[in-house]
Amino acid sequence: MNDRLDCKVIIGSSEDMKELDNNSVHLVVTSPPYFNAPFDYPNLYKTYEQFLKLIHQVTKEIKRVLADGRIACIVCDDTLIKGKKYPVVADITRIFVKERFKYGERLVWLKPEGYIRISRRSGVLLQHPYPMYYYPDNVQESILIFQKGDFNHNTIPKKQKSKSQIDINEVQKQKWYLNIWNITNVLPFKNRLEKGIAAFPDAIPYRLIKLFSHKGETVLDPFLGSGTTLKVAKQLGRNAVGYEIDPELLPTIKQKLGATGAKHSSSNVKFKLIARKQL
Repeated sequence: MNDRLDCKVIIGSSEDMKELDNNSVHLVVTSPPYFNAPFDYPNLYKTYEQFLKLIHQVTKEIKRVLADGRIACIVCDDTLIKGKKYPVVADITRIFVKERFKYGERLVWLKPEGYIRISRRSGVLLQHPYPMYYYPDNVQESILIFQKGDFNHNTIPKKQKSKSQIDINEVQKQKWYLNIWNITNVLPFKNRLEKGIAAFPDAIPYRLIKLFSHKGETVLDPFLGSGTTLKVAKQLGRNAVGYEIDPELLPTIKQKLGATGAKHSSSNVKFKLIARKQL
């Protein structure tokens, strides 16, 4: 196992991850842009079908680059737009299963009740305490776990397995063993690095990377956003690669990764930027 880590950012679409070889990635942790979410991605896609077509193409590429037996973790949620709810979780599950991934788990990311970002829909029932006025507030998102075939534990060298041992005290204290994870979301504090970006908290990739990969392996985020997955993967001794179509996010990504140009603040991490189009 090489102690030197590679951290690669590609400015381009993950619909074609031509920079990656077949079976070269050991874990995928990502959160696709939520379909036209009012605060984050309004009118990003012309239709819901266009959004699903993108997800399907990226899923095919994930299947190609992911090693046999390995895991893809998708953080997602149904989207409510102008009173209509789109079944994003069900449709992403359908797409992965269609591509012959095994459906493993649906974890629930439970956020604090005191912070409801979109709207307090439950107020309708307070104003009209009668049947057919029930609209619950949403304080959860889904973490979908898919697996490409079966994993052979004998393929991992004993030394690498030993270095990747999970702290059971941490698992028990924070209750990772439940399928409901109580994790505070990234709060909209003033001057936060992810201002205006729908970023998930470090705790989500931290748990998933520890649970589903070994040190020295490669973690992929095909919808990189602000770079949280790569940041945590680097901290946990994993190689990391991410795809992002918005070049305006690059300064945030580089700051989060501690990278300036082709250099990196950590001597054992090699940072590489690939821009398919001239920035």
